[in-house]
Amino acid sequence: MKFKLRPLFLLTAALLLPAVSASALTIKVASVAPEGTPWGAALNEMAADWTKLSNGEVTLKIFHNGIAGSEADMLRKLKIGQLQGAVFTSFGLNSITPEILTLSAPLLLRNNAELDYILDKNRPIFEKKMLDKGFVVLAWSKAGWVRFFSKKPVFVPAELKAQKLSTDPSEQALSEAFKTQGYHLVPVNLGETLVALSSGMIDALYTSPLAAGGMQFFGVAKNMVNLKVAPFLGAIVISSSVWNKLSPDLQTKLLNNSQSHEKSLDAQIVQLEDGAVTTMEKYGLVVNTPTPAQVKLWEDDAEQGLPKAMGTSFDKETFDRITQQLKDFRAANK
Repeated sequence: MKFKLRPLFLLTAALLLPAVSASALTIKVASVAPEGTPWGAALNEMAADWTKLSNGEVTLKIFHNGIAGSEADMLRKLKIGQLQGAVFTSFGLNSITPEILTLSAPLLLRNNAELDYILDKNRPIFEKKMLDKGFVVLAWSKAGWVRFFSKKPVFVPAELKAQKLSTDPSEQALSEAFKTQGYHLVPVNLGETLVALSSGMIDALYTSPLAAGGMQFFGVAKNMVNLKVAPFLGAIVISSSVWNKLSPDLQTKLLNNSQSHEKSLDAQIVQLEDGAVTTMEKYGLVVNTPTPAQVKLWEDDAEQGLPKAMGTSFDKETFDRITQQLKDFRAANK
């Protein structure tokens, strides 16, 4: 028993050790992503780069694989100083700055071009709000797109609304958004999703192709709607109190390095997601592509339903600003 407890004891001790030494700054950064993923590789590369760029003054100590706990755990540890940095998804960022989740409103954004444009326009606003909460955003990451997976083929909203759609109880804002659009939601914890699909407790779910493939959901929910529902976003953040210990010149170098990894990571994720869909198709996934008229039904359904979620699921001021920006972008790119 003592042997089994030793790794946990060592991790706890590592997290509790002071981050700052007399001659160098050690920044402990946590992520729920496995080390073998592009996110894990990017963090390891950043750690090596930061050591070189700072001439050894700054060391990133990375805790991969969720070893520091869930995103809620990581945020708590950031606030009490056990961690100095973390990688958060849209839902973790929502706990810090709720306005950011508006980017993941169902069917608000439709493709990567729109996501790039809207993120570029709103990035300074979101980063200022994060800074006001005590966090510096080092880099943003596109983590893929949410899709609908179901047991029966789905081409239009009405077909999905007739099925039992799984929703993660921890994602209340997104759940409420789908609820306002008339979906039949069944709360299911992520780890129980496959059992719920197999037992008939649920008929469909929304998740990324990477998750559907990695967790084998597509083995039961064999149909995927070829429609980008919402983007998954991620961000690498660091405590501003630690960041401010660095000289302005070093801050600029490290920030530029972080953003260089952001661009590389985005390209990898697009390839990885496309590869996941191709691989799943080889093992039985059916990709159902709606016609333009059917796509219009999805878009109209979202435009009618999303305003009902303002003030509860999403920030109305942010939603109104993004909606206008999208109208301008779409008009210019017809």
